[in-house]
Amino acid sequence: MPVTPAYTPEPRFFDLGDEYADAVRPADFPTTILRYRNDRAAASVGLEGLDEAEWIAAFGRFQPLPGQPGPIAMRYHGHQFRHYNPGLGDGRGFLAGQVRDDRGRLLDLGTKGSGTTPWSRGGDGRLTLKGGMREVLAATMLESLGVPTSRALSLIETGEALERGDEPSPTRSAVLVRLQHSHVRFGTFQRAAYHQRADMIEALVEHVRALYHPDVAAGDTPGLLAAIVEASARLTARWIAAGFVHGVLNTDNLNVTGESFDYGPWRFLPAYEPGFTAAYFDQTGLYAFARQPEAVFWNLTQLAGCLKLVADVEPLTEALNGFGPAYIRHLRAAFLMRLGVQSLGEAADQRLVDTTLALLREGGAALRWEPLFFDWFAGFSSSARALGGPRATLYQGETFDAFRFALFEHEPDLPERLEHPMFAQSEPEEMLIDEVEALWAPVATDDDWSPFQAKLARLEQAREAWGFEG
Repeated sequence: MPVTPAYTPEPRFFDLGDEYADAVRPADFPTTILRYRNDRAAASVGLEGLDEAEWIAAFGRFQPLPGQPGPIAMRYHGHQFRHYNPGLGDGRGFLAGQVRDDRGRLLDLGTKGSGTTPWSRGGDGRLTLKGGMREVLAATMLESLGVPTSRALSLIETGEALERGDEPSPTRSAVLVRLQHSHVRFGTFQRAAYHQRADMIEALVEHVRALYHPDVAAGDTPGLLAAIVEASARLTARWIAAGFVHGVLNTDNLNVTGESFDYGPWRFLPAYEPGFTAAYFDQTGLYAFARQPEAVFWNLTQLAGCLKLVADVEPLTEALNGFGPAYIRHLRAAFLMRLGVQSLGEAADQRLVDTTLALLREGGAALRWEPLFFDWFAGFSSSARALGGPRATLYQGETFDAFRFALFEHEPDLPERLEHPMFAQSEPEEMLIDEVEALWAPVATDDDWSPFQAKLARLEQAREAWGFEG
């Protein structure tokens, strides 16, 4: 298989042994039709040289890439809506391999919809094509907004008719491959703790420390927790600044590197609404937009509880209590990033966050979340553009004046970004649910992928225009 010299296989999770995962076989699909390949992501790990047949062999038939031992389904437990479930694990996905990227990071090749495993719990191990398309859209949008996220690498239609309760059925099937920094979940530790295996937790701690948080000293379990707390606080703050609702913040959906992944019933806010939920089954609003910091902190406490088997409680508690201050700090930084301005110190930065949220709250449904950041990107430099744009009538009154004063206190950060053609448009790229459905409709009725492809092209332009890093 013609990988480039940049391809660097390093299957390190496999070193932990067979108590952490099970060898599995991928499904034998009736057909394989390539629907999406992320060439930019592929180039970062030396796989851009694969032709279509080779790509399908690797990511549709799962012939092992060079240096990879074959797929394994990872074992883990988890709290699902705060109810403990010891029957989890990779039920419709597996770890296909691990590689170093062009930044030296270890990345996982993880699948979704690749067939049944010992952890399928009676499920068919499949993914709907619509679900795969939604994950591609979510990951691409979040990456453009600077949110740490897995990247969808490949989506291949697999020719099976699936029955689902939340989609018109039968519906089409697919297999997705994502690139992600780590699939070690909080629930990976929970499984070891459930079985009272301090030895397994110690092995996980060293594995995660050495590969993902090498600045932490060997043997410093509270230090590792502090690093995971910091990464999780940063991720949560970036979600909030992006107006994103993950939907299912269970302990098996949070990982040790602070990346967003495994997108299910996600949503972006149409307008500011703290109680906005993404999942129709989240009847109590447990994972509502404004409750996401609470949810992440609760999950971190479960991780800390597992680490008590190998570390003292007091330093773990101290590390855990760092979440609140870290989240506030990262939230200020995230709002500054989204508004394209430089820091002026804690008080001024917090004033900008507060006045931005106040303006969004007052604007209600008329002032959508994403356009405010688009209109006022780089602060004073966008005044004429914002006040001459389609939302000009919303930018008046005392609340707006407070926002503008707070914004103009801050110097623009790289205002030359406004020269990108995206900022000559009247509207930003958004990803509201109505548009997602509109992108799916031509695929479902006419197998027309051109609107989906055009959207991805626009999101790539937006990523370049914003210039954010995840």
